[in-house]
Formats: sequence, structure tokens, C-alpha cells
Amino acid sequence: MTGTLTYTYAVARDTDGTLTEALSELSGVSDAPVHLVRAREVRDVVVAVSPVPERDFQEAALQVHLEDLDWLESIARSHHHVIEALAARTTVLPLRLATVYLDDERVRVMLRSRHEAFDRRLTDLAAQVEWGVKLYVETAASTESPEDGPSQPGFGPGRAYLSHRRAQRHAREDTYRDAERAAARVEDAARTRAVDRVQHRPQQGELARGPGVNVVNDAYLVPVHRAEEFRADVVRAADGIPGVRIEVTGPWPPYSFAAEVEPLKGAAS
Repeated sequence: MTGTLTYTYAVARDTDGTLTEALSELSGVSDAPVHLVRAREVRDVVVAVSPVPERDFQEAALQVHLEDLDWLESIARSHHHVIEALAARTTVLPLRLATVYLDDERVRVMLRSRHEAFDRRLTDLAAQVEWGVKLYVETAASTESPEDGPSQPGFGPGRAYLSHRRAQRHAREDTYRDAERAAARVEDAARTRAVDRVQHRPQQGELARGPGVNVVNDAYLVPVHRAEEFRADVVRAADGIPGVRIEVTGPWPPYSFAAEVEPLKGAAS
């Protein structure tokens, strides 16, 4: 296969028509130049795209590549780089990673068919940023074997073992109750700062980086003028709560708040 497909990054607002020049030197996935797809019937809504090799992004090959975490990380980095560059200049509606079309004309057809929904959502997201909030329970399981645990007068090995396990269970229960308390504080802070929230599944395995167990993985949509206040309030939510850690990331383009108007998926769209 020697052809190309059209990779889409985001829908964006191009009010004054200057985005093309601003992005003229921007490279995306596969180091391909990024350009904008426009539709004559649509006023100021555009789609940022670039050509990608068909051999890597046609459906069968893409399914294989998506199992390769190194490849996926490289694509995600390029994808985010383009969206971040757009978001620095205008309101963007990020599209899902590795959404491809047969060519620019198919993207143009999609834009014509959905421009009203895109226009409404871009208006909703104007001057808003996303913050990621992860809450971790950091109490590790005891590495001390029951046999090596503290001796307890009058306890035989069996009772000592059960007592040790009970103490471990109670410690975990206390920590998770503390985590619930921290989560409630985060929600209280968000109630006055954020305008929307998306609850993602807690991360596990290779996606869960850093110490502890991820028990909350939320995204908040916050007006730009409240962004730093939101971050500071959320960071303080774990103050005085041992064994609980809060990680705040951002501000990001609103990745978690764009799915409802995502274009039709796949190269055959």
C-alpha cells in the first residue's frame, strides 16, 4: 500500500481566518504537515488534519498497532502536540486518537453534516479548560509476614495470624474512608469552580503510574479565569489526610468533553 488516508485531530474555530498561516510549520502524526479542511457552507468551523500512510492506518493494520504501546504513545504525543498548538490560538473540540477518513473530501462531508453541532459545542467550550484529578490510596500492603509480626501474649500462632490480618483489614478500611473524605472535599471545591465533570474508570496496570491505588480518575471543565483557583483548592483537599494522594494535571484542551459530537469513526466513513 502506497496511498494515504486523512488523519483528523480536532474541530476548531477559525473566526478571523488566520489559523492556516499560524499552523503552516506544524507537523503531526508521521511528521506530516497539518492543514485545515473547510466547507464553503460553514462559516468559521474547520477540521485540522494531515495525511498518514494507508499501510499503518487502514483498519486491519491499525488494530494491530493499537496493541503496541510504544507506537500508541508516539501517535498520542503527536496528536496532543497538534491539539495543544490549536488550543493556544482558538477553541478546539479534540477528536479521538487515530480517527481517520479516506480523504479530505470525506472529512468535508462530515463537517457539512455536523457543523451545527460542532458550532454549538465550540461555543459551550469557549474559554474553558480541562483539569484531570486522580486520587490515590497510598497505604501499601504490609510486607511483614504474619509469622514475623509482633508477638501477642496469650495468642497462639493461629490467633496471632487472624489478629494480624484483622489489623491490616481495618487499616485499609480506614484509609479508604479517608479517601472518600478527600473525594468529597474535591467535589465541594469543584461545585463552585467547575461547570462539568466526567468520571473516568480508575487506572490500573501499566496506565497507573506512581505509588498507590488509583480510586478516582475524574476530569473537570473549568472556566479559564477560575482555573488556578480550582487547582489550588483541589490540591488542598488531601491536607491532613494521611495515606491519600491527589494528583492534578492540566490545564488541557477539553478532551473529555468532546465525545458527544465526535465524527463517524473509521477510514470507511
